[in-house]
Amino acid sequence: MAKTIVPRIDPGTSVAHRLVALVATSPTGISILRYVGPRLDPALVRYSGGRLSCVSPFPTLLMTHIGAKSGISRTTAAVYFTDSGRVILIASNLGSSRHPAWYYNVRANPEVSLYGRRFNGRFRAEEITGRARGDLFQRAKEADSPYSWYERVATPREIPWSRFRRLTDLARVHRRR
Repeated sequence: MAKTIVPRIDPGTSVAHRLVALVATSPTGISILRYVGPRLDPALVRYSGGRLSCVSPFPTLLMTHIGAKSGISRTTAAVYFTDSGRVILIASNLGSSRHPAWYYNVRANPEVSLYGRRFNGRFRAEEITGRARGDLFQRAKEADSPYSWYERVATPREIPWSRFRRLTDLARVHRRR
């Protein structure tokens, strides 16, 4: 059964967050996170109930999405935080000049399943742009996270941000209209 409330998760501000952010911006760290993380994180997140991942203490969730071209179901681990009961994902791709594959899949098929610490369920994605993106990006930059570094090295692309709203919340909004 899906838990109904998405808990508040803020971008981290601790010594451990700073250390992991340093590793996540080094060439060796990026290689490890790019090639080892996707193989280990789904099992770590699933078996620890969302408490462990390759980038702990950063909160990590599992997102199950449908391939844009293949139509195949895929599961991706991603770092997240929340804002007003919505899950926020940043398509940083570790500062790569290309968007991550999950981003294209979610744009084509915005309904996904999310499994995180103390929540899970079906969600719908929407891209965050303009002032809302700027406000959330400022929040992430004020924390001990690698996102401002990723934004600088990912040029020429602007890193997309996505907000995920629980489908049951969307159904309530439509019923009120």
